[in-house]
Amino acid sequence: MERLCFLMHLHEGREAEYEQRHADLWPDMQAALLDAGFTNYSLFRRGTLVVAYAECVPDAATVLATIGDSEVNRRWGESFVDIIESMTDNSGELLTAREVWHLASSDAPAPQLRSSDRGSRSP
Repeated sequence: MERLCFLMHLHEGREAEYEQRHADLWPDMQAALLDAGFTNYSLFRRGTLVVAYAECVPDAATVLATIGDSEVNRRWGESFVDIIESMTDNSGELLTAREVWHLASSDAPAPQLRSSDRGSRSP
């Protein structure tokens, strides 16, 4: 699994439409995303900036290639031409963000009882 973060810029004034389209996500688009290997996929918006986070199985390149080849993704993308201003750089590459740090729950130490908790509870 590889974590992926990418950015999109919306046309000003189209923010509500962007959110509504995702509230009404096409069932075949959802199925295509899952089939491609997207997991735990979230979108966050601040003004016209959208930050996308996804976990990709087996990796981002494979997942992006798979969804990129799908007919439903082509239709979905065409329906957003007047909403998304950009999501690629000048060379056509997806605007990605490099992961700097990650905390996994498996990294956390086991909880420790405080001394005041010891012996104060009955089984």
